[in-house]
Amino acid sequence: MAGNKILVVEDDGTLRAMLEYNLNKEGYKVVACADGLDAVEKARREKPEIIVLDLMLPKLDGLEVCRILRKEMSVPILMLTARADEIDKILGLEVGADDYMTKPFSMRELMARVRAMLRRIKMINETAVVETKEASTSISAGDIEIDVSRHLVNVAAKPVNLNPKEFDLLVFLLKNKSQVFNRDTLLEKVWGYDFAGDTRTVDVHMRWLREKIESNPEKPAHLVTIRGVGYKFEE
Repeated sequence: MAGNKILVVEDDGTLRAMLEYNLNKEGYKVVACADGLDAVEKARREKPEIIVLDLMLPKLDGLEVCRILRKEMSVPILMLTARADEIDKILGLEVGADDYMTKPFSMRELMARVRAMLRRIKMINETAVVETKEASTSISAGDIEIDVSRHLVNVAAKPVNLNPKEFDLLVFLLKNKSQVFNRDTLLEKVWGYDFAGDTRTVDVHMRWLREKIESNPEKPAHLVTIRGVGYKFEE
């Protein structure tokens, strides 16, 4: 997937140069910047396929950048944080980041996650083309209705706004109703990871998804936890 454009937003000059070097070495087209305001401008102008976004940035922090861009585009966002606090990770995912990595991280793993994101984009685009041709872009279960091609979700006839990864997770589980999936399998099928990622990513997305589609998130009727195994969707 060489040639894809990646926006790197990192105020640490040494790390930014290292990211640019390694991504360029893999054949990606890299656009880089060091502050949040420039990041928003470059994302709008350059229209990257992926954004690697640091949390702590001058002028505009990574959370605000993510919040602004998520309202305008569905580009996958990989957030970098120097702190391991769970609240940082949850806030990043809440405002629309698709994944996060805690510094220091291995460049090899970052490259693997970038490749996984690009594979996922390709799969989604190919699936959308097939579904459009087959005129079967809608799926439903109970009071949940999803228009896959238009990326729309209604619950009890009311629109629900999901971030891209929440949407992918819901579609996958709904298409495989009553099947139980462990976290590693969901990382592979939904995030596209072919390695053992941080399964907390799945738990956090499931939490936010329940808040949006379940009438009682504490006792979910659809997104059910199978203790010691994983998750499933029940109609």
